[in-house]
Amino acid sequence: MKIQSDMDLIIRLDKWLWAARFYKTRAIARKMIEGGKVHYNGQRSKPSKVVEKHAIIKLRQGNDELTIKVLAISDQRRGASEARALYRETQDSIVNREKLALVRKTNSLTMPNPERRPDKKERRNLIKFKHTNLSESF
Repeated sequence: MKIQSDMDLIIRLDKWLWAARFYKTRAIARKMIEGGKVHYNGQRSKPSKVVEKHAIIKLRQGNDELTIKVLAISDQRRGASEARALYRETQDSIVNREKLALVRKTNSLTMPNPERRPDKKERRNLIKFKHTNLSESF
């Protein structure tokens, strides 16, 4: 992969996120930036923000929140291994992500999985039970 390391390459934030394979399309990257899911150097930004080397980008992907440092600039979407050379995830981000994954996993183990969906009568009883418990607590 030929990654241009000179400062003459000007790339928008949405295009860089797309090239680094964080989002499947530039439209999705733009939507996430505008929705406040991506912070550039600690601040909300616009999709047209110019990406610079050594910048810190915080972004959300599903349940995970990543903090990455920009190592290189590229405007072309390449393979995952080549795209990984564009950034490095911070150590704090890796630790936090692993902790949250462990919490999610333990929470899923403690919650019972029903064998089937409730039928009409059971559903009505559940709604009635939830409604009476909520109204009694106030």
